[in-house]
Amino acid sequence: MKKLALLFAGLSLFVATGCNNDDETVHEVPLTGVWQPIKEVHTLVPVGGSPVSDEITYTTCQKDSRWRFNTETAGKVTWWRDSALNPGSCEIDEDHNFTYTYDKGTKAIQIKYQGIVEPDKGKVTKLDDTTLNLTIEDTTDPTEYQSVTYTMKRVVQQ
Repeated sequence: MKKLALLFAGLSLFVATGCNNDDETVHEVPLTGVWQPIKEVHTLVPVGGSPVSDEITYTTCQKDSRWRFNTETAGKVTWWRDSALNPGSCEIDEDHNFTYTYDKGTKAIQIKYQGIVEPDKGKVTKLDDTTLNLTIEDTTDPTEYQSVTYTMKRVVQQ
């Protein structure tokens, strides 16, 4: 009987500790890095109305733009555009340093551009090894919701 009790105790201990699966660790992808914008989607949802979305696919020059999340709190965005003076070539359109806060739990992000008073607020709606979807929301008009979602791909540094 003692052997049966010991066997039952050992089996209970095995079941209690054997269910831990250390392979289920969550792979956390960092926001830090360099990101290339591919497209953006503008969404407008009027109160009581139907949502409208417009997708904007970037030109080759616009795809030369970069978002750099250098640290856990600072970065820089450089936007390129097609040159009006030299057709077929690209030129810098905007170049802004920024600070940001990012809550990994809620995915909320706030970006404060240097020289601009009001920060952008939004969410990181997708973040994996290769893709970042960053949605910036505009809730200043109480009669409508507006957002811009930037789809970007990670640029591997060499």
